[in-house]
Amino acid sequence: MRDEAQMVNGVKRALVFDSGVGGLSVFDALVGAGLRLELDYLADNAWLPYGLKTDQALKARTPALLSAVAAHWAPDVIIIACNTASTIALEEVRSALAVPVIGVVPPIKPAAALSTNKVIGLLATPATIRRPYTDDLIAKFASGVLVVRFGSAALVAAAEEKLRGAPAPRGAIHEAIDGLFGATGGADIDVVALACTHFPLLTAELNAAAPRACAWLDSGEAIARRVAAVLNVGQGEARVRRAGFTDAEGARDLEGAFVARGFAEFARIGVEPSFDVTPITNMARH
Repeated sequence: MRDEAQMVNGVKRALVFDSGVGGLSVFDALVGAGLRLELDYLADNAWLPYGLKTDQALKARTPALLSAVAAHWAPDVIIIACNTASTIALEEVRSALAVPVIGVVPPIKPAAALSTNKVIGLLATPATIRRPYTDDLIAKFASGVLVVRFGSAALVAAAEEKLRGAPAPRGAIHEAIDGLFGATGGADIDVVALACTHFPLLTAELNAAAPRACAWLDSGEAIARRVAAVLNVGQGEARVRRAGFTDAEGARDLEGAFVARGFAEFARIGVEPSFDVTPITNMARH
């Protein structure tokens, strides 16, 4: 049963979903866009990283989890701020829910259009790098452009570490930079498409380690524009609401990153199949 059946003061509500903290880059873009929204966040961190799960498992779990939480939190739109979940389970989620569902698309099209040298980098998780979906995007939107690909799982962990208050591991940063700019044709990269929502959280570190100046593109601003169009919302101050975790204990040291963004309410999401939603008042005690 929904704990809130209607919008408060007519303000539309968006639920940002990711396997971990990567969706905070999309959350930040929504706040930065100045949209009049209420914002909730859901992390399936008990299953992090999604890139190591089978397609079949994600197609079953993701719609079930989002359906259960949506029944309580009553979003007007759900944003799957995870490239892996978007490429695997987007249609299953849309079929399971009555509200609009927006997925993440790797920013290959704008990166190819922006590149002067016609050489772009594609930085993603290893699973996204290999997917036929990515091949199709390159064929459709980057014809005539050299796309240098590098897949990194270590950057996902690095972003999680950074939001826990630790320095981002330098090894993961330099591995990614060397994998892009050290590859054949990589010396001419002038735009890098960040095709994992964790990676924009590391833009400063990546940019500092890069051997040349380049543009770093992610999907956050495009998603914000899409949300504004789907919900027909105007400018205003976003109201930050709740963050839920499937592993609340494992998220305790992430509380600071969420509090800094205005979150004051947290919830524990139970195990499948029910995915019960239980409010918790202090993350540090759970």
